[in-house]
Amino acid sequence: MRNFSVTTAIALLLAGPVAAKLPALSDDAKAKAAEVAAKAAWTDKVGLYQVCKSMDRVADLYRKAPKAAGKEVPGATATPCVDPGPYATPVTPAASKPLEASGAHSPSGTATSPPSTNATSSQIDGGVKK
Repeated sequence: MRNFSVTTAIALLLAGPVAAKLPALSDDAKAKAAEVAAKAAWTDKVGLYQVCKSMDRVADLYRKAPKAAGKEVPGATATPCVDPGPYATPVTPAASKPLEASGAHSPSGTATSPPSTNATSSQIDGGVKK
């Protein structure tokens, strides 16, 4: 019983610093994280493009074997592979203006600039959403 309480006390003492709150990220760290996320998304697109091209090559080889034997081969379904192109460093947009006069549901940059219009978002979007 005594070992259990000593072990529990040690565990609670060690768990205190683990539960501490981390400081907020700086703007540079946020920008770096956004850049890393954009690079990862581009890398995923490149990987999907390469898989698509590989699947096209395998499907072509699969269709060539029965054709050589004189058998009827079903037509291919056109599924274009989209090339993501070279990686381009994302450009951070300037602080946007709020959509609503009250500033509700607006980006965080609205505290430094006034609303761009006094119209509500439903007036801008053309009516009430259904």
